[in-house]
Amino acid sequence: MKLIVGLGNPGREYENTRHNIGFFMIDNYIQYKGISSNLWKSKFNGLYIQTNLASERVIFLKPQSYMNLSGGVVRRFVDFFKINLDDILIISDDLDLNMGNFKLKDRGSSGGHNGLKDIEQSLGTQNYKRLKIGISNNKGVDTKDYVLGKFSKSDMDQYKELFDLLKDVLDDYIKQDFSFLMNKYNHKNR
Repeated sequence: MKLIVGLGNPGREYENTRHNIGFFMIDNYIQYKGISSNLWKSKFNGLYIQTNLASERVIFLKPQSYMNLSGGVVRRFVDFFKINLDDILIISDDLDLNMGNFKLKDRGSSGGHNGLKDIEQSLGTQNYKRLKIGISNNKGVDTKDYVLGKFSKSDMDQYKELFDLLKDVLDDYIKQDFSFLMNKYNHKNR
């Protein structure tokens, strides 16, 4: 069983903000796969859909506890569904990657990302897979204000274009070895 977690903040005021790129990617992937948005259920302060893809049981999760407290929600899903830590993929924003870039990592520090830091503490390890999506960094704006800022229309167009590649990444994640994915996709960053 795979657990694919998109990080973000719940609530209308956070829609289309940089910090919610994980929610955005999950929603777009589910739509691409033709999975009805009516299938979202609530459990352990998270919205989730459980389905079968490529003969694999997959849970898509959007924690609803706000970004900085995502770890507790992820931990409860891992424990309840008995998910191996090797089968978790966290999708998050990354200030250190330029917009339009992404990076797959199989382990490492949180890099200062509070959502990843909380997941790390809740799981008791840095050894979990992640898909980090670049949101750039505007040093002239306070980091909190920047990550909670809304995407412009041209930003959204760029992410929709990036999604064409990321949907392939998620398709492959479900059925391929992660080191294969990193070799196949990480060099494609622009």
